[in-house]
Amino acid sequence: MNDVQLIAEVVGTYFLIFAGCTAVAVNLNFDKEVTLPGISIVWGLAVMVLVYSVGHISGAHFNPAVTLAFATCKRFPWKEVPAYIACQVIGSTLAAGTIRLIFTGKQDQFTGTMPAGSDMQSFVVEFIITFYLMFIISGVATDNRAIGELAGLAVGSTVLLNVLFAGYPTDGFADVILQNRPISGASMNPARSLGPAIVSSQYKGIWVYLISPILGAQAGAWAYNMIRYTDKPLREITKSASFLKSTGRA
Repeated sequence: MNDVQLIAEVVGTYFLIFAGCTAVAVNLNFDKEVTLPGISIVWGLAVMVLVYSVGHISGAHFNPAVTLAFATCKRFPWKEVPAYIACQVIGSTLAAGTIRLIFTGKQDQFTGTMPAGSDMQSFVVEFIITFYLMFIISGVATDNRAIGELAGLAVGSTVLLNVLFAGYPTDGFADVILQNRPISGASMNPARSLGPAIVSSQYKGIWVYLISPILGAQAGAWAYNMIRYTDKPLREITKSASFLKSTGRA
């Protein structure tokens, strides 16, 4: 690891959060002109262009959940994890601070994430969408059989779809639909939620966004690892599983 990689993580996370959260702020301040699909597109495009811009420098994590998932799968050194996470949180906090300087007074809006319904509902949604995101990242970024040039497009599209997915609550949350607010805010990223929370001192439900994305990313990464070697028989892939051993003896 070198300073250039850390700078890339700070800058990349900054511009990701600045783009996405500015879209949220504009939408809140100007009669929902951007709309939920518009916000989704901004997040997706921001991820895509930043992956292509600095992915070859730092890996374009921009997300503590992604960094930790790579580390547990032995695809990123543990000794570099604290520095990466610190840079991601710094970038997010600086971006949130910039947005607050731009939108002052009555236009000062909280652009972070908080549960629209119950904490558990948002916890489940964040787990699912982060699982999906990390599963895709593992496929396009760590498997040499994938078309690496399409990684940015695939990951950006996944973020776009996840924001749309988390934007359609159940029938019991019609008010959320009318306000064009997602169920959980579709964070998928502890740094994305923590930066605006620090700047605005809004910590409602923050535990959801610090824990659920990390668990979802871990599950997504390991799920892909389970199917990575599809050219091998299932028995060989899971040969350590006791239930298969007992079946074989039978």
